[in-house]
Amino acid sequence: MYLVDQIQREGEKYNVELAFVWNRTTKNMEKGVKQHLQLHNLEEVKERRADLIVEVAHPSIVRTHGEHFLSAAHLLVGSPTALADEDTERRLRGRAKMCGHTLYIPSGALWGGEDIMRMADRETLSGLKVTMTKHPESFKLEGDLSKRDLSVIRERTVLYEGPVRQLCPMAPNNVNTMAAAAMAAHTLGFDKVIGVLVADPSLPDWHLVDIEVTGSAHEKTAQVFSVRTRRSNPAAPGAVTGAATFGSFWSSILVCRGHGGRVFFC
Repeated sequence: MYLVDQIQREGEKYNVELAFVWNRTTKNMEKGVKQHLQLHNLEEVKERRADLIVEVAHPSIVRTHGEHFLSAAHLLVGSPTALADEDTERRLRGRAKMCGHTLYIPSGALWGGEDIMRMADRETLSGLKVTMTKHPESFKLEGDLSKRDLSVIRERTVLYEGPVRQLCPMAPNNVNTMAAAAMAAHTLGFDKVIGVLVADPSLPDWHLVDIEVTGSAHEKTAQVFSVRTRRSNPAAPGAVTGAATFGSFWSSILVCRGHGGRVFFC
């Protein structure tokens, strides 16, 4: 409900107002959302005449309703792990182009995303690796990774290292930063951007995001451009999302004023 509260508190200052709020659990809207703003059927979004739909629910909502959302408004995908599914990415890119609405990808905890996208646009990006380190209690894992008993981890442990596409379905709530990176690095995509997921019990209230960018070799000297950054994001014990990421989402929303029928990183 962070974004709902933020819009109600500061929306007027930025000419932003709520068109509707939907939640998988209806009772979660009862205290903070007025009755006339509550939406109970996502098939009715067009009737609310929103300019921007912000999804911060679950990747399954993007897969199921993303095209319908883009037919009605611009769409900010807060669960970009949904786009690791090739069919979903293809359908949403196509719908954005067809309807002239923008498919927005928020930077979230990804530092330097716009720079990565610019390198991809110039075809000078040759490698990207994103390492996310969190306390074992901060993970919500599915698939093969859910078989790991995280409660017995006593030291820094690598849970996964490999293409981001395979990781997204196993940690859909934890690796949105990696998915955003794969979308920004569009010449590499989900298959060539490497994700590393690390559980570290010595970090009870921090989320670390390490980004390693590799450029193409200089044609004369063979020297290779590279950048390494670390984002240390304060987080409540056991939290899936770090504290600074919420503010980043609010900043992303203020950028979403319409950028044509394409994907736009914000």
